[in-house]
Amino acid sequence: MKYAIALLLSLAPLLTSAAQVGEHLKPWTLLDQYDQAYSLNEQTRILLVARNMDGAKLVKAALAERPKGYLEARGAVFVADIQRMPALISKMFAIPAMRDYSYRVLLDREGSVASRYAGAEDKVLWLQLDKGQVVAEHEYATAQALRQALEHAVGEGSPRD
Repeated sequence: MKYAIALLLSLAPLLTSAAQVGEHLKPWTLLDQYDQAYSLNEQTRILLVARNMDGAKLVKAALAERPKGYLEARGAVFVADIQRMPALISKMFAIPAMRDYSYRVLLDREGSVASRYAGAEDKVLWLQLDKGQVVAEHEYATAQALRQALEHAVGEGSPRD
């Protein structure tokens, strides 16, 4: 019983740190695949978060054949949690391959940003923002559903269900 209580207490900070609708997100800065810094700001309307390679593959498939600037036109940014990727693999193979993408990938090397936002490991989390405040949250399990939501987001920033 002591162990169960200790486990619950140790998980409490993780559970309370998850973004909630109505919450104003704390600013953060990450480097992208070109080592260019990006800071979360009030102009960001959509925050996409992939916690593992499966989620990142969903984003890649959803953005296939989309022009450069597609995410930016929607006020969207994409954060990929790569903390579990071995450093040698990321440095020599994964990040150089990402430089061929038509979109910016913000690399969460320490997992310090993605861990702020609760969601399923194998899905893409979509946080809808209004001046830094979370107004809606969605999760996508397929590239097609994510692509459709992004298509509808032009000009308004919100997916249509």
